[in-house]
Amino acid sequence: MLGRGNRLPKILVRPPGPRSRAFARRASVHEAPGINAWYRGTPPLFWQGARGANVVDVDGNRFIDLTAGFGAAAVGHANPRVIQAVAEQSSRLLHGLGDVHSHTPRVELAQRLCRIAPVDHAQVYFTVTGSEAVEVALKTAMLASGKAGVLAFDGAYHGLTFGALAATSRAAFREPFLGHLTPHLTRLPYGASLLKLAPALRSGIGCVLVEPILGREGIVSPPEGWLADLAALCRSSGVLLIADEIFTGFGRSGRLFAVDRDHVRPDLLCCGKALGGGMPIGAVIGRRELMSAWRTEGEALHTSTFVAHPVACAAAIAVLDLLREQQLARRAMRLGRSVKSILRSCSQRPDLLVRGHGLLWAIELEGPERAARVVRGALERGVILLAGGPRGCVLQIAPPLVITPTQLETALGILIDLLDCA
Repeated sequence: MLGRGNRLPKILVRPPGPRSRAFARRASVHEAPGINAWYRGTPPLFWQGARGANVVDVDGNRFIDLTAGFGAAAVGHANPRVIQAVAEQSSRLLHGLGDVHSHTPRVELAQRLCRIAPVDHAQVYFTVTGSEAVEVALKTAMLASGKAGVLAFDGAYHGLTFGALAATSRAAFREPFLGHLTPHLTRLPYGASLLKLAPALRSGIGCVLVEPILGREGIVSPPEGWLADLAALCRSSGVLLIADEIFTGFGRSGRLFAVDRDHVRPDLLCCGKALGGGMPIGAVIGRRELMSAWRTEGEALHTSTFVAHPVACAAAIAVLDLLREQQLARRAMRLGRSVKSILRSCSQRPDLLVRGHGLLWAIELEGPERAARVVRGALERGVILLAGGPRGCVLQIAPPLVITPTQLETALGILIDLLDCA
């Protein structure tokens, strides 16, 4: 059913099928609501296997995945090189001792990240998740600057742990926990003019946290030149710039990092998702002089049991090899031009907004109900995609960077049919 992961959809039974529904009933008993994947009263699909750009469910249906597993499977699901690295590392060292004793893949990965990241005189602080990377970046900025103030933007999604949650824009995520969130956060519109930005940076702000392209909240790019202007303003104001590249990093936007499009070199860069090739790992890559703020005579001020997990590090090294050898960022840029061409008919519709770069695209609809219908219709025809944005009306197209042109054309053709853009 999966082959090399380059196959077209094959639906045997209308999804979610009877086996998925049976698993969903069991999950609803034993898993807490909100985390067991039920959505709008519809039971979830239960995946049996995945490879390349294909997913097979427990009922034997085969799908094209336009989500890349929230972006984590950028080099493809179960990429053979990643699987081999995981197997070999697992047989040698399955688990280490975090910040107490180290291991060799960790050293190699840190060296590789410092070499490719658009950060001057870089050092790495490893994390387990992207959200934790944002936490570490915010803590680094506070330690290094001595200022608690953070400037974030409307439409931001930085994660749901408390520090990241404070900077995340969507009120529905934040409001139940407002009593625990930092009061030292200022928020401005994404793409705000320098006339608004400059005064904000004079009010005790230690860092600016920004996504070069808004990801989960709608795939929105700022005005041309805005990111470079923001970086220059931060530099002249003595404010640290944190780039959240958890979703956009490692080729997704058609560049290795999205900040490369504007020739911006942030003080701190957060990454995750694609880095692990399906294994959980994140990192903050920051200027050495800032990272020195973590030096302590006692125990580490921020650590976790699974930080820089040896298997995840080995997987990440394989991912970096694949990105370079297969030139996946350049491939994403080339396929992005195909996406733009294929979606031309949709972009001419007044009720649809089409935008994106590389293999990160959005089709914004007029309401969440229609988006939900398209997501459902696509699933029934063998395409997995997500609807995002604060109103849930933005269809997100973020497939594995290894998706074949035929798979991409087929999946987008199904979307065009469902949107009646033909």
